[in-house]
Amino acid sequence: MFSKSCEYAIKAMIFVAQKSKDELRVGVKEVAKGIDAPEHFIAKILQELGKKKLINSVKGPNGGFYMDKFNLKVSIADIVKAIDGDGLYKDCVLGLKACSEKNPCPVHNEFKEIKRNFIKMIEDNTIGDFNEKLDSGKFFLKNS
Repeated sequence: MFSKSCEYAIKAMIFVAQKSKDELRVGVKEVAKGIDAPEHFIAKILQELGKKKLINSVKGPNGGFYMDKFNLKVSIADIVKAIDGDGLYKDCVLGLKACSEKNPCPVHNEFKEIKRNFIKMIEDNTIGDFNEKLDSGKFFLKNS
């Protein structure tokens, strides 16, 4: 459902949020290692998220990325829109340009409810919510 960039962005935001609990700032290398992603790719993604004010950064020797209470309110949908755009909201699941309510593709009507539920889920879940879920010990972010 998401591009690889978007998957990395979501994981990176959650990783930084986890580190920010202790008021730490994390560098690109640590984020990349923590979510098992290419460093140069993560650098570009974090820069983009910073430009869009979804994450904070400080330059310099004691710098790095961090999140405050406002960033923890960022929804997964905010990240998706920042990285992948709004295609999830309007594009056809089969990639057809002319698909619409008046001119549906073969799976349009069946997929409509799935898409609606998926969008609701990403809009209703914030980085802070994910932080709490990870803190519970019942969920994980990294493959073993």
